Amino acid sequence: MVQTGVGALTPRDVPIPDIDDDSALLELEACGICGSDYEQFEGQLRTPIPVIPGHEPLGVIARIGERAAVRWGVDVGDRVAVETMLACHHCETCLGGAYHLCDNRKIYSYIPLSEPPGLWGGYSQYMFLHGNSVVHRVSPDLAPEIAVMFNPLGAGFRWAVEMPNTRPGDTVVILGPGQRGLASVIACREAGAGTIVVTGLEVDAEKFRVARAFGADHCIDVDNEDPVRRVREITGGRGADVVVEVSAYATQPIVDAMKMVRMGGTVVLAGMKGFKAVENFVSDLVVVKEINIRGAIGVTSSGYRSAIRLIESGRVPVELMHTHNFDLEDAELAIRTLAGQVPDDRSIHSCLIPPR
Repeated sequence: MVQTGVGALTPRDVPIPDIDDDSALLELEACGICGSDYEQFEGQLRTPIPVIPGHEPLGVIARIGERAAVRWGVDVGDRVAVETMLACHHCETCLGGAYHLCDNRKIYSYIPLSEPPGLWGGYSQYMFLHGNSVVHRVSPDLAPEIAVMFNPLGAGFRWAVEMPNTRPGDTVVILGPGQRGLASVIACREAGAGTIVVTGLEVDAEKFRVARAFGADHCIDVDNEDPVRRVREITGGRGADVVVEVSAYATQPIVDAMKMVRMGGTVVLAGMKGFKAVENFVSDLVVVKEINIRGAIGVTSSGYRSAIRLIESGRVPVELMHTHNFDLEDAELAIRTLAGQVPDDRSIHSCLIPPR
């Protein structure tokens, strides 16, 4: 499925390319759908057009070069999860350990069809794997729609545990109960957080139910409760050790986060706002409380590994947040369903299943 314009996805045949010794061809089993897919679809990310979207690919190695097989430790027939970021692995940033912020970074699903070989996204039956890719083996025993959760769960581990250094006993507030908010609940519970609070809207009752099943202690409906006051009540006035902001577009949660976090606490900002300014942001709160603010983009290998281990262990019923499988040709419906644009059909985690 090729995005040919704002709000336009079109089926198109693209030649399956040859590979060299350093690359591979992936036969896709599933591709996850997330909020940034909607942002790309609506033109908010200003990605090149035409382009094959899809940055959460899971599949089986169909062909692989000899050096790639050795480097990745996989062969034809192995199931792998593919990391979103394509780094050069040679620049100063990469060598410093932040390869996801590579000076020459490319991102699967944002590379245009005009750049050979064109198959750069997961909304497809096959996808080209560049030699600089990072892949992770995944058990073939898992259903594809469960295994493909490696991406949102990886974000939960990186954004809600690794980056803020969440420790046993910490109080964590998660602003937004979407798939990455729920993944953050899972990750924080795995890390031993003492109290987990999730905020959302009145329409998020089902997401709150799933959050509680994953270990959330409190769910706050911000349409009917003051979330800042409620967090103060829960924490005895101290505030949260960690606040993770993963809501989409709304800027008020950022303002609330500065009031919810404790003195010296950490706020992780991961929800995109369409590059809108944040009204009523009081920077003096950051100063007088010595708040640590971290921006989060993407997931790195440690987060993905933690997610895959968790899924493979079966300890947590991650399937509770999977709501929809869509055929590849129904990609637009999948995006609109996730965005809440389909009446009486609300999605949490969904994925595309291509024909095989």
